[in-house]
Amino acid sequence: MFKSALRMFERGQDCCSILQLRVFLSALTVLLVLQACSQENKQEASPHILHEDFLVLDAHLDTPLVLDRPGFDISSRHDPMHDYAQIDLPRMREGGLDGGFWVIYTPQGNLTPQGYEDALSHAWHRNSVIDKMITDHADDFMPATTADDAVAIVAQGKHVVYKSIENAYPLGMDITRLDGFYDAGVRMIGLVHMTNNQFADSSTDPDGPKWNGLSPLGKELIRRANALGMIVDMSHAHDVALAQAIDLSTTPVILSHSGAGHLYEHPRNVGDALLLDLAASGGVMHINSLSAYLKDLDTDPARGSALSALFKQLHESPLKSEADTKAFLEARRDIDKKYPPDFAGFDDVMAHIYHAHALMGAAHIGIGLDWDGGGGVHGLQDISGLPKITSAMREAGLSDQDIGAMWSKNLLRVLRLVEDARNLP
Repeated sequence: MFKSALRMFERGQDCCSILQLRVFLSALTVLLVLQACSQENKQEASPHILHEDFLVLDAHLDTPLVLDRPGFDISSRHDPMHDYAQIDLPRMREGGLDGGFWVIYTPQGNLTPQGYEDALSHAWHRNSVIDKMITDHADDFMPATTADDAVAIVAQGKHVVYKSIENAYPLGMDITRLDGFYDAGVRMIGLVHMTNNQFADSSTDPDGPKWNGLSPLGKELIRRANALGMIVDMSHAHDVALAQAIDLSTTPVILSHSGAGHLYEHPRNVGDALLLDLAASGGVMHINSLSAYLKDLDTDPARGSALSALFKQLHESPLKSEADTKAFLEARRDIDKKYPPDFAGFDDVMAHIYHAHALMGAAHIGIGLDWDGGGGVHGLQDISGLPKITSAMREAGLSDQDIGAMWSKNLLRVLRLVEDARNLP
């Protein structure tokens, strides 16, 4: 009404009757009140997207390790420092975690035919654990295999379950075994873990490199992953292997849970020059929260030995009952009591995010905090604290566009690229 009356005055039309003037002033008054209310509402509303409105994905969720414990219920809330579980449905909702890549992890064993067969059996079992979670909680979880699936699943009010493999060791000497995992929904393959295997050198093998980077079979594995349409993950790999993978892969590689070597010189972290190469190739580094990769820790060396022995025992004698789970958790709590853990802090995690942002740009950073696989720091011990990351990034001046890219869009961009590059029927 205001716009119509104003146009009449501007045209010099005869609208100067008392009635028309009253209509004009009345319309103007209503408009001004509406504008004032609108401005007030805008000031009261947050100028940013809320954390829970971002699509929040983590590139490396080791929670299948915990799902494998008899008696564990992912629908119940747990305590990260008592029952050593950092992810469950109540905290996924509280922390706004929409999902991510759930990991099929196999510890490194002997490079022998029997070792490979045992590892393959273990990997398929861990795959079944993920499938069982989806089946048992079909109202809460949904499998994802394409980049577009994530948004569609979240729109249904469910959590996203992509699958990845950490340590390709179970494939043995037959890389076509990867095809079966692709058919089972796996869309990311990590070549190596803590020690060298048949595919690549690890960054942390105490004996040093075996292959000077990738082995011949490792190069074939990357080509197979490219052909299948799977992301190549080089976290844990030696720097030489990472550099070779960047050059060899026809699609960008990622680091699903790593850190910046510039801030803390640890073999698991990556130096600036190599990170720039990763960014130039279109790759993404996802920031880790494992304390030992972030700073020097004040812990008794006996703690590491005790934990290694406990987890070796767990691998050799998997938990078969709730009583076994209780005994395992009590043993771990005893280790914590005898050799108290030390942790890095929330600011240490954020420092790696900020450094990577300044070095590589927001398009090449993601989040992979290694939940249930060793991650967790003071101020961020489980996923309920994820909104703190969003708040801290905003305080540091990062835009919503950058934050959204880092929470999921960069990871999904790479997944979409590998899908498009798939060249097997």
